[in-house]
Amino acid sequence: MKIFPEVDVLVIGMGWTGGIASKELSEAGLTVVGLERGAPRTPEEDFSVPHIRDELEYHSRTGLAQDVKKDTVTVRNKIDEKALPMRRLGSFTPGDGLGGAGVHWNGQTWRWTDMEFKIRTLYEDRYGKSFIPKDMTIQDWGVSYSELEPFYEKFERTAGVSGRAGNVNGQIQAGGNPYEAIRQSDYPLPPLNSSLANDLFSSAAKNMGYNPFPMPAANASKPYTNPDGAQLGQCQYCGFCEKYGCEANAKGSPLITVIPFALKQPTFELRTNSWVTEIKMDKSKKRVTGAVYTNLLTGEECFQPAKLVILSAYVFTNTHLMLSSGIGIPYDPITQKGVIGKNYAYQTGANATLFFEDKIFNPFMASGGLLSVMDDFHSNWEFDRSSTGFVGGTTIFGGMFHGRPLEYHPVSPGTPAWGSTWKESMAKWYSRSMRISSNGSVMANRYNYLDLDPTYKNAFGKPLLRMTFDYKPNEHKLSTFSSQVIDKLGKSMNPKQMTAPAPRIAPWSSSVYQSTHNTGGTIMGTNPSNSVVNKYGQSWDAHNLFIMGASLFPHNSAYNPTGPAAALAYWSVAAIKNNYLKNPGRLISA
Repeated sequence: MKIFPEVDVLVIGMGWTGGIASKELSEAGLTVVGLERGAPRTPEEDFSVPHIRDELEYHSRTGLAQDVKKDTVTVRNKIDEKALPMRRLGSFTPGDGLGGAGVHWNGQTWRWTDMEFKIRTLYEDRYGKSFIPKDMTIQDWGVSYSELEPFYEKFERTAGVSGRAGNVNGQIQAGGNPYEAIRQSDYPLPPLNSSLANDLFSSAAKNMGYNPFPMPAANASKPYTNPDGAQLGQCQYCGFCEKYGCEANAKGSPLITVIPFALKQPTFELRTNSWVTEIKMDKSKKRVTGAVYTNLLTGEECFQPAKLVILSAYVFTNTHLMLSSGIGIPYDPITQKGVIGKNYAYQTGANATLFFEDKIFNPFMASGGLLSVMDDFHSNWEFDRSSTGFVGGTTIFGGMFHGRPLEYHPVSPGTPAWGSTWKESMAKWYSRSMRISSNGSVMANRYNYLDLDPTYKNAFGKPLLRMTFDYKPNEHKLSTFSSQVIDKLGKSMNPKQMTAPAPRIAPWSSSVYQSTHNTGGTIMGTNPSNSVVNKYGQSWDAHNLFIMGASLFPHNSAYNPTGPAAALAYWSVAAIKNNYLKNPGRLISA
């Protein structure tokens, strides 16, 4: 085994959070090594036209996502079922390679608030303790919106988020989200240009008394230079966002923001094709000492010692490394003891396609954030959940992500799945249809969790991560409610035809794409009995181990997870620089 000299910081996983940590800490003068198991890439070399618009490569073959032939997860709905490996990515597409999922995301950027961070306290205070089901293991996170607000601001300016603020310094702003928490200033860029689909949705929502606004998104509405000097181009509305890199550098990505600035520092070293298999602890089991990894180009096993380790990979990898390294106590859903793997959550939702004889939408002119959205049933605390019976909420949005020819085939209800009739219907409705969709939160449940599979192993002989997940009655109620709202909104727009917005009440399946918004497994909280890390992302079991990313989230929101994942990373780095380095040890007493 090759052993490298010890460094100040070892960062495992080089997506958004790993890029943020590497940039901030190397700029502070610390020696930092960043390990990325995927290949190196740059926008100049990898995202040029026409190659990056290859739908076969990047959609059908998920070219920017994890290779399931080397590593995957096994899935099941219930604990008494045998889990089987996901042999083809479907429900979600975890990123692989430098930049991670931050390369192929849509850019939709939200600020999660105390509605999430203090969820148990808020619901118990308003609706009583009995309103929360017995098996729903939601908890307060330990951090507050006011603590994270400056770091949301920093990320939005780093990523070049386009949008319209709804609450600046307590003043409600016309055209923005009236239910958002107080923010210091408007978004760095104005909203993206509105489309016909956006306008129709907004008009229908307003007519029904709702409050639509432009989706906040890291799709630059005009050329932008961020505070570090990174230059973002203007969005071209090409329709190639999710699952694709951006040829115009208009989508905020760690590849054009934080990672290049880390690479400029003489104290930072990047090692790609470096697959971490274990985080090592010292004999006392109170500190980590570094990580073992394999150089995929040479096959050589290496050990990188470090004074401080940051685990900043994807949700599954973060949890898998904690379990396979024996750090912390694995969660048991029967006894509800242990915390590693606890509170895995996903997202729910519903959607409908509307068909119009007299309107042309040109769906190929789109972006990942070109949507009109309403928050009336999520962050609006005046929305009474007692009448609906669910914890959490839903966002409803209208517009078009894309009109890519291999992927987008709108056909009217009742059309055969193939043949000449299918072709005629698709040709007719391709430019004459739009969608209304929803994202719904998923609350933690004692029987939704992650652990190590007893049967299947990855390319390095390590047990695969096993996912046990299904939608519970709370999510059935929420998705049904979302479907009802979508149905009313859609019908009010008087389409020629409309698909029925079916709620997700059938058992969850890994085969159909829904979102890459996986959360939980190494959750944050207020004490070691209910969490893996404290409010700063610091492990309760090893004070020099910090974890970043959506694996920290104790439940999932109706919002996309990148905003709080990035804000928490900046928040954690600030605590490391300002407090931990001065006096290494626990930042919060157990």
